[in-house]
Amino acid sequence: MKPNIGIPEKHLQQAAEKLNVLLADETILYTKTRNYHWNYEGDNFMEMHKLYEGQYEELAEHIDGVAERIRMLGHHAEGRLKDYLELARLDEPAYTTNQDEQLKNLVNDHETLANLIRKDIKEVDGLGDTGTADFLTGLLRFHEQKAWMLRSYLK
Repeated sequence: MKPNIGIPEKHLQQAAEKLNVLLADETILYTKTRNYHWNYEGDNFMEMHKLYEGQYEELAEHIDGVAERIRMLGHHAEGRLKDYLELARLDEPAYTTNQDEQLKNLVNDHETLANLIRKDIKEVDGLGDTGTADFLTGLLRFHEQKAWMLRSYLK
């Protein structure tokens, strides 16, 4: 049964498509953060190991939230890695165990997502989907906060 929430189906589909791209981006960022958690090397290993763990755990919650929002709109959430790699706007750089490189990569991704989400908010709001715009606003704040926290480790 399709949702009857006052938004035309065409607009629900457009919002769901945007959210599926975001779901792919969030999954790439989650995987990158998890990779850094596993492969960090340095004298502050435990601090970075725990920092990355906390970040990927929060990302996992947001990934679930994006997928659930897509379902609320009456559409299916992408769930295959192959599809994520095709949809994602974020990339996966070469492996690194260097703290500064890892942090710069993560800061860049969080800031990139903040900028992309800001545009998505305007577009879904233009579709009359205030609920998705509000959901994305919370996600925007999350990425701005994580970028700030990670930047604080850089000189």
